[in-house]
Amino acid sequence: MFYVKSASTLTRSGLEVHFRRGLLSTHRLRSTVTSTSPSPARTGKEDRGHRGAAEEETENPAADEVLVDFEKTQEVYRSKASLELLRSLVVFKLCSYDFLVDKNKEIMDLGKKVLGQKAFDQFMKMTFYGQFVAGEDQKEIRPLIQKNLAFGVGSVLDYSVEEDISEVEVGQIEANSCVSSTDNKSVSEDMEEDRDSMKGGTKAFTCTNSEEAKCDRHMETFIKCIKASGWSSTDGFSAIKMTALGRPQFLLNFSEVLVKWQNFYAFLAAQQGKDATLKKKLDLTQMQECLTKLGATGDYYGWFTGQKEKHEGCIDVLDWNSLIDERTKTAHLLVVPNVELGELEPLLKRFTQEEEEQMRRIFQRMEILGMHAQENGVRLMVDAEQTYFQPAISRLTLEMQRIFNTTKPIIFNTYQCYLKDAYENITRDVQLSKREGWCFAAKLVRGAYMYQERERAEEMGYEDPINADYESTNRMYHRCLDYVLDEIALNRKANVMVASHNEDTIKHTLKRMNELRVLPKENKVYFGQLLGMCDQISFPLGQAGFPVFKYVPYGPVSEVMPYLSRRAQENRGFMKGAQRERELLWKELKRRLASGELLYQPVY
Repeated sequence: MFYVKSASTLTRSGLEVHFRRGLLSTHRLRSTVTSTSPSPARTGKEDRGHRGAAEEETENPAADEVLVDFEKTQEVYRSKASLELLRSLVVFKLCSYDFLVDKNKEIMDLGKKVLGQKAFDQFMKMTFYGQFVAGEDQKEIRPLIQKNLAFGVGSVLDYSVEEDISEVEVGQIEANSCVSSTDNKSVSEDMEEDRDSMKGGTKAFTCTNSEEAKCDRHMETFIKCIKASGWSSTDGFSAIKMTALGRPQFLLNFSEVLVKWQNFYAFLAAQQGKDATLKKKLDLTQMQECLTKLGATGDYYGWFTGQKEKHEGCIDVLDWNSLIDERTKTAHLLVVPNVELGELEPLLKRFTQEEEEQMRRIFQRMEILGMHAQENGVRLMVDAEQTYFQPAISRLTLEMQRIFNTTKPIIFNTYQCYLKDAYENITRDVQLSKREGWCFAAKLVRGAYMYQERERAEEMGYEDPINADYESTNRMYHRCLDYVLDEIALNRKANVMVASHNEDTIKHTLKRMNELRVLPKENKVYFGQLLGMCDQISFPLGQAGFPVFKYVPYGPVSEVMPYLSRRAQENRGFMKGAQRERELLWKELKRRLASGELLYQPVY
């Protein structure tokens, strides 16, 4: 979800009454408790008919059910030496203390001063780094990848050097991406001030050769990841971050453009007494009349009717978004209100030629990565990032899915279910994939950056984009998951990775797969957990034949510290509540001690 600042006072022009009715307001999604049984809306006659043939082939449907036991510690920890189990216990216990998590950066800085960089790096490799990070480079991580694979667990390789914009740059732009009910400046006015405030003869955020070279180096690193994933396993994964392939400032500006356009559609829908959901279509004639009254001169009716052989005189949000996709042909139609001036202005007025060039370069890098992925039999997992980047990241990822997901899933998008608009985003993208005929592929996570997002929302005075509590996030996660599972059962073209450490969510997924007759060997539903966490989930799934993957970060100790710090923050709730995992670890250590296997070493 992305937020654009709205003005509380408007000009006295004739547009005032229209714009005051919520042009830039944010639609709030109401989460509902998900049943463990298929949703009636998506399991009616069509669903039963679709699955009828598969059910007829199996005389005893229960014979296809796969059950997984997460309690057998000897099997769960067969891949772990006793020292590894002991390290896990120590690290999990330390991560359960709020003080250590809250002050982890300060503590690590102090550790470097006291121990020196070399001794500090060695200490980290023996503890936190060794628990959650595979190594410094492709050569160093190879033994761990091969060991996990021998025990049925694949890898999602991730070079975990994090990229973000600086605090100064956030301060310059962030006001444009946040809702504020008290600020009277328009979005465009803020952008003008931001650009004017930059000293020197160049425009703001001009990309330099050194920055382009940095993005190219990141691309080369991702290519190495892809190749390493190719030799590590068949149908492996490699994770990539969009902020490493282009300037974060560009992603921020493009996200603002996309959200302005979405908010304008919501406003036009409200004028027809409708909400901006996929189920509600807007009457084109009414929309053209409304836009004309607002001052638009473009022929929207003619453009939309000319794009379709059979047209019913209505459009939905996917049709509306197609104008952005065809922006070079439809620049005259892309107008949005300037709430301060009370008139329409070009949406891409501030989207400079440099930013168009930035988009082209990101596409080029993504296409190169996509081609390498195809050649090496690897899927690309595009990570979700902060909400002020995410609209652009998701849109660029969709463009790559259109290219590479034509026959099988190559590009996976990531959906963070702690966001209030997660269900709306995932249903819209599923429907777009069905309309255009490519394979939908998603990774579902509960979410990262929660503390950072909430602090920023409070500081800037806009609505918190995160669900209110863990339970509402759970409901959102299961709602999104059930929707995609139902889609898989309907057409077998959708794919999902259930990236979760929640055992109840894993059991819920297994139950739904059994209900929908989705078999592990179909490779439509994947499971993922972070390296060093929830082995009692990952390894039993792998040994039962499910495609399961560990998210394997790697990189130099000093450069991976921001990643470890963020993981400590976002997983603090899990670490504090990881009593069950600690109990299983103790149980296995005591079993080995009693049976004389304390010096056990995995054989593979």
